[in-house]
Amino acid sequence: MIPEKTAEPLVKPLIEQRADPFIYKHSDGFYYFIASVPEYDRLELRRAETIAGLADAEKVTVWTKPDTGAYSDLIWAPEIHHVHIEGQEPTWAIYFAAAPSREIKHDLFQHRMYALTTTDSNPMQAEWTLSQVDSGIDTFCLDATVFEHKGKHYYLWAQKGPGIAGNSNLYIAEMDTPTSIVGEPVLLTKPEYDWEAIGFLVNEGPAIIKKNGRIFIGYSASATNHNYCMGLLWANENADVLDPASWEKSPKPVLESCYERGIYGPGHNSFTVSEDGSEDILVFHARTYTEIVGDPLWDPNRHTFVKVIRWNEEGFPEFGKSSEP
Repeated sequence: MIPEKTAEPLVKPLIEQRADPFIYKHSDGFYYFIASVPEYDRLELRRAETIAGLADAEKVTVWTKPDTGAYSDLIWAPEIHHVHIEGQEPTWAIYFAAAPSREIKHDLFQHRMYALTTTDSNPMQAEWTLSQVDSGIDTFCLDATVFEHKGKHYYLWAQKGPGIAGNSNLYIAEMDTPTSIVGEPVLLTKPEYDWEAIGFLVNEGPAIIKKNGRIFIGYSASATNHNYCMGLLWANENADVLDPASWEKSPKPVLESCYERGIYGPGHNSFTVSEDGSEDILVFHARTYTEIVGDPLWDPNRHTFVKVIRWNEEGFPEFGKSSEP
């Protein structure tokens, strides 16, 4: 039985009906926001000079799915990055997952990863080029992010592993261009704890934050209802990030539903920083009720929330309760 809510949440949504939220602060002074829209049919970008300003910022549709074809349905979990690999032109890239038309493929979970790229300086007015990002594994994949570390760029994503039970695991590979990887994908983590396997066996939605001599990966687990929650991986900043042995994993979730105050299924996070650079900010989606009719994927009310991350004496992030700022 789900416990009853006994108090109002202390945090309100930043943006309603935007799941899988990603906020990126660029060197131009703008915050860029992108997320899954309820219709799963387009990529919609907005920007503002403050995090709060994103709520009412103009929405620009930078790409709309075609009616048919390999990437014509269920446009999920976009992220926008500015990628500058040595010797290559700086590139804006929007990574997203898309599936074939359900008239062709009747299984929902047929996604592959794609990227829109442009070398224009202003992504709000750019001409974009579409590419598939091939992980080398021809199975369901989604939720890619990218990051730079010690002069190299890495691609980090979720994918169904051949011969591995469940829906998705987390993989990493080095990048040689903004849309391609080199070497074999490396498995970092798969669902192994009970809290990662409620409804579905899921590790997905990875996001990177670096601080206090470590690299942290926040990720999400379990089905997308009230059981959805965040886990955490970490490695020493001087370790080989492509070596699974470099990474440790929290045996417990680090952010989960707050039943007392009615914030449910927090997850699919990203990280950003406050306007003055003094605070690290967690960005995540959650619902404010549990009574979902039908498949939770079709419930539009996963809202974007933000909250401040605290850091403990050991240098680890403390996310607190999902209902608190």
